Amino acid sequence: MTPADRARRRAVGSAIALSVPGMLVLLALFAVPLLRLLALSVEGGSLTAYEKALTNELYLRVIFETFKIAAIVTFFTFVLGYPVAYVMATSGRIWQIVGIAFVLLPFWTSILVRTYAWMVLLGRNGVVNRTLMGLGLIDGPLPLLNNLSGVLIGMVHVLLPYMILPVFNAVKKVDPTLVLAAEGLGAPRWRAFLHVTLPLTMNGVMAGMTLVFTLSLGFFITPALLGGGRVVMIANLIEEQVRELLNWAFAGALSAILLALTLLAFWGISRIMRTRPA
Repeated sequence: MTPADRARRRAVGSAIALSVPGMLVLLALFAVPLLRLLALSVEGGSLTAYEKALTNELYLRVIFETFKIAAIVTFFTFVLGYPVAYVMATSGRIWQIVGIAFVLLPFWTSILVRTYAWMVLLGRNGVVNRTLMGLGLIDGPLPLLNNLSGVLIGMVHVLLPYMILPVFNAVKKVDPTLVLAAEGLGAPRWRAFLHVTLPLTMNGVMAGMTLVFTLSLGFFITPALLGGGRVVMIANLIEEQVRELLNWAFAGALSAILLALTLLAFWGISRIMRTRPA
């Protein structure tokens, strides 16, 4: 074994040793409660809770709505986030710093506070409706709260940075001379973007979509407050089973189903990323 190999093995060993405390904390705070909840879902060796969750039309509709909302949120974060990331990455250093600061700013504020802020903005007498009526664009207040529209607006706002940052990093890595070469060969700027920039940044797009979609599946606060009880996702259903009905077995089954579907979605997106042509 060469000295370089020995040094590399020592570095790997040191890294593993340093990660052990963090892994033990994750095991205690995540894996142990999760396993306990999964054990409750099959207490007594019965799979009745899983059968109820996977055969009842009501619960299947909640699962479908959860995935539908996650897909819609992922789409809108891409549509809104890609232009922002592109402009940030292709601007000067000062504007990049300003853009990153504004993107990271929401992380310094609680999701609960941001959601309550949207309740103030989207209410019947909120800022949005008063502004639109003051401009004469609408005759009466729009129903922006306690429905799917409000939930989507709140979730897109919360999850937008998770799309912007991976795309920003991907655009930064694109060699600008490739775009200049395409334009020099006669391609309009929009065609150079579609055939050069966009394909080279798809890894960042897919990474952002993976983050947004998987995080959307477990959202609770935003649907609970902005949905007004009319928009129910799996996390809201689990909370109801625990807090109001004290049905821990069924809550555990729903949690296991949500975890399995999230891992399945993550695996599917990862597989698409691996098989996508470079």
